[in-house]
Amino acid sequence: MPNKVPINPVLVVHGGAWDIPDDMVEAHLNGVRNAAAAGWRRLESGGSALDAVEEAVVVLEDDETFDAGRGSFLNRDGKVQLDAFIMDGSTLRGGGVGCVERLRNPVRAARKILSDSPHVYFVAEGAERFAEEHGIDLCRNEDLIIPREVDRLRAYQSQIEASGDGKDLFAPAIAQDLLSHDTVGAVALDRDGNIAASTSTGGTLNKAPGRLGDSSLIGCGCYADNLSAAASTTGWGEPIMKLVLAKWAADRVESGSLPEWVAQEAMNYLQQRLNGHGGIILLDAKGRFGIAHNTPRMAWAIHTVEKKETGIQRESK
Repeated sequence: MPNKVPINPVLVVHGGAWDIPDDMVEAHLNGVRNAAAAGWRRLESGGSALDAVEEAVVVLEDDETFDAGRGSFLNRDGKVQLDAFIMDGSTLRGGGVGCVERLRNPVRAARKILSDSPHVYFVAEGAERFAEEHGIDLCRNEDLIIPREVDRLRAYQSQIEASGDGKDLFAPAIAQDLLSHDTVGAVALDRDGNIAASTSTGGTLNKAPGRLGDSSLIGCGCYADNLSAAASTTGWGEPIMKLVLAKWAADRVESGSLPEWVAQEAMNYLQQRLNGHGGIILLDAKGRFGIAHNTPRMAWAIHTVEKKETGIQRESK
């Protein structure tokens, strides 16, 4: 029997799609660059795609630049509530946590669920209990809150009050300069030809307590299947959920379309159908990838055997 030819690994990460201000560009570039380097080290040493996306997302969760882990947006009550998902394309196993308040790296807990539980999801206190029982330390919610986000929430709530829109999450168009979609994610292909994906977020600024976004929902903000593609999305969660956008994109790759084309098609579909905005990274088991967004900017990084590339914007072909 001939030896199996090793496949050249590929890693793509994103750090959110929105109107990233000029003075935040360098921080976003550094963040996705560091995440790609961490994930690539796992791939280069023979690690799995699952290992790579987990390590990349941990770096992004630890970086206060992004809306994931410490430094995330605060909900209406002034707390951090985090969601994360990770999926293995070779087995279709997945692990997700939602509305957790005491985990520095929710993707670590998601990975434990994937590997150690027959279930796919745990939420809130149940997710924290599972994590602690499996060796993951809990933190105080206060440890995840930074002054920047306290000020951002106060400013946003003040504008909502002044506008007369009450607590309607999406009513005011007045605070767009305060809003971002810095959800983070990664997709990877390893030397064995397996793909994986992960997405992590702190959700939307001033969200209602208990609100779950697309990021941790299988097929919405994250999906991976060796037969189709690995996908991670970022953006306004509600429209992405309604379209089950990650699975929608993966299905089109399985039907024969190139990930580069499908990524842009997904963004067009999101905007035309529901006036949604965001971005997507998409990777198939042949190492072909796509990056697209319908926002002014999107932070991303690519690492392959042949190149390392980082950008804040990528024009679709």
